[in-house]
Amino acid sequence: MTPKPGLKSGSGLWSGRLGLRWLIAGEWRFHPARFLLTAVAIAVGVALGFAVHLVNGSALASFDGAMRGVSGAAELSVRATSPLGFDERLYPRVARADGVGDASPVLRIDARIGKARLTLLGVDVIRAATVTPSLIGIRPRGPDTGNDTAFDESALFLSRAALTQVGAKIGTRLVVVANGRSVPLRVAGTLPATDESTAVGVMDIAAAQWRFGRLGRIDRLDLALSDRAIAEPALRAILPADAILSTAETQNAQGDALSRAYRVNLDMLALVALLTGGFLVYSAQSLSVVRRQRAFALLRTLGMPRAGIIAAVVIEGLAIGLVGAAAGLAAGYGLAWAALHWFGGDLGAGYFGGSTARVVIQPGAAIGFFALGLLAAILGSALPARVAARAAPAAALKNAGDVLDPRRPVAWWPAAALLVAGGAASLLPAIAGLPLFGFLGMALMLAGGVAGVPWFARTLLTPLARRTRGSVPGLLAVRHLHGAPGEAATALCGIVASTALMIAMATMVTSFRGAVDEWLNQVLGADLYLRTTAGATFDPATRTRIAGTPGIARLAFSRQIPLTIAADRPPVSLIARPERGGRDPLLVLIDRGPPVPKEAVPIWVSEPAHRLYGWDAGERITLPIAGRTQFTVAGIWRDYGRQAGAVLIDEGDYQRLTGDDRRDEISATILPGADPAKVARAMTDRLPADLRPQVEVGQPATLRKLALTLFDRSFAVTYLLEAVAILVGLAGVAATMSAQTIAREREFGMLRHLGLTRGQLTRMLATEGAIVGLTGALAGIGLGLVLSQVLIHVINPQSFNWTMTTRIPLGTLIGVATALTGAAAATAMLAGRRATARSAVQSVREDW
Repeated sequence: MTPKPGLKSGSGLWSGRLGLRWLIAGEWRFHPARFLLTAVAIAVGVALGFAVHLVNGSALASFDGAMRGVSGAAELSVRATSPLGFDERLYPRVARADGVGDASPVLRIDARIGKARLTLLGVDVIRAATVTPSLIGIRPRGPDTGNDTAFDESALFLSRAALTQVGAKIGTRLVVVANGRSVPLRVAGTLPATDESTAVGVMDIAAAQWRFGRLGRIDRLDLALSDRAIAEPALRAILPADAILSTAETQNAQGDALSRAYRVNLDMLALVALLTGGFLVYSAQSLSVVRRQRAFALLRTLGMPRAGIIAAVVIEGLAIGLVGAAAGLAAGYGLAWAALHWFGGDLGAGYFGGSTARVVIQPGAAIGFFALGLLAAILGSALPARVAARAAPAAALKNAGDVLDPRRPVAWWPAAALLVAGGAASLLPAIAGLPLFGFLGMALMLAGGVAGVPWFARTLLTPLARRTRGSVPGLLAVRHLHGAPGEAATALCGIVASTALMIAMATMVTSFRGAVDEWLNQVLGADLYLRTTAGATFDPATRTRIAGTPGIARLAFSRQIPLTIAADRPPVSLIARPERGGRDPLLVLIDRGPPVPKEAVPIWVSEPAHRLYGWDAGERITLPIAGRTQFTVAGIWRDYGRQAGAVLIDEGDYQRLTGDDRRDEISATILPGADPAKVARAMTDRLPADLRPQVEVGQPATLRKLALTLFDRSFAVTYLLEAVAILVGLAGVAATMSAQTIAREREFGMLRHLGLTRGQLTRMLATEGAIVGLTGALAGIGLGLVLSQVLIHVINPQSFNWTMTTRIPLGTLIGVATALTGAAAATAMLAGRRATARSAVQSVREDW
């Protein structure tokens, strides 16, 4: 009797659901450690990526708040291109320009109260009340306060952050040090709307100009507009060379550009752990599929379709992803809080020095990283699921899977195609200043390297497999891996990926650090360095007194100021120092232009400035300083200290063009036999008393050590992310080797019947593990060295505008290879003891 179609359909549906529940629940029940390990791998990847993204977003939000607190959030501003400011006679011309409703002049000075640093603003209270009311101080109510308090030349209004840092309260009298002057002021009130982390002080602009030596100069004009479309072209037509139009958007873009490349690189590196977690899911699910091949075949024989097998494995991956991604978000928030608390918003890189940040919740980022965690787990399960579904049920019921025929070649062309595609992608130019194609090229090359592991393992083992002499355990281990290189690839995909990326980063960091160390040895040629802080300077009289210090052979004075070339880019550093016609031994030239004509003013641009602005040796350019003066680029010099670029001009030319006779750094060469410490004390003793606390003294060895310490701090998070990725990869190797060994229990039983002892089996597994570990190490190291060239010669120049030569970290390579080989061998031995603990009869009972 033929059953009704409805009954058959319902029975098949019920059995399919029952089979899915049985497969998934049974796997979770009997192998919880595997699921926990893979979920932890996904959680680590999500946590690191989400934490880095939270830290970056929180730092930018804090920086944005600080900029608003200092700038007053004006709709449009005219800003000076340098701390020298611009002539205040521009003020009435701007105020009368078409489309401008009102204008508020601002003086901006870097100041210090005790050890606390703050930004001191001088404002016109009447104009600021209309244009930037957040910069108007709030006076406490009382009989002694009047409407003229804001115009009092000794009145100072502080933000809440400044009050806290200074330890002052309303009515406190204190000394403000700025522009080389010490001025007593009284705290008259607070500022209403500044960011809580921004230390700002506000006083009357006329008093600030007079008391801090800035008469006739202002730094900013905040504007209220009646018609922006009319105002912008009208203003550009009247602005001098030392002023530039700026908006809140360009200010934010300037802050974003300062650290954008660093943040993007950290984001990409944080995703490495997630990628490694995805590979670990793939390894674990692949072995789970192999172990359950008979169960899948039985269900297929009973009527479950291929889609049911795929669904079972993918649902397992989905469950792993849900658990791992949810735990990763929680852990990521905790890591972000800890990083902001201990390292700051720039994670120790120095981009937002002195600023504090709080964790800013980003729902979009949380959803994105949760989705990435799910995607990594699902993709890691989908590929093994397809393999399980395509297996023939009849063949699968006989054994756990057929071993590859060692005579059948392993395909190499997919790996080669991916490597070539990755190399081609990495040669494409940057997009918006970011090396996106470089990262794409690295991803393709990484995929190609992982895809080529089976071919690499077969090629590496072929000469060993042809040997007929040697110990039986060794021969069995070599021939097993030679015949089934796919098993080795499954175990190694995660570790090859993490090792390759770690080696690539280690090579890049070693090359970068070595280049910086060599550069520091070249540029730190003096015996002593004195540098001012908080805007203080050495005036001509002070320099004359210092020059008479006993024990000094030669002194060189220099001046360094930020110079804004474009409103949406960080300012370059303009350095004025004795250049002596380009023959300065401390100037590390990498390109020299033709001889500069006598009537031209020569300048030397740093490598980052050359890459950012396209300034080539021999080219004539105009800088926004000293009117429309044209300069000739005499050469390009190596500079690892200023990512935004620098321009060097002879101090004589600088003083003649700008009239600025102040200097803020001194380099001193002492006489042979003189004590540097005594000479340094003698130099500081000749400084004015109020200037001494604002001067820092350093020696080359100290400065070099400090620079390298800051370098290591900026890469501390990189080292951490590398370590996490390699630990996740090692966990993957351990889990995979253990699972593979346990799955071969019947094979070991048969070998025991053929006469092998447990000791020989253990040695065989140790040899297999060592070979797998060494193969992974060699593949990862080779791939990592290739990827390092993309980092060094593509991503680093496009991100930070620096170039360097490759330095191979041989100690790291040897250590990684040794650690991987030993870890894999030890894991295989431990797993082998468990797999060979049962008797030979029990191990092969399923074959009866």
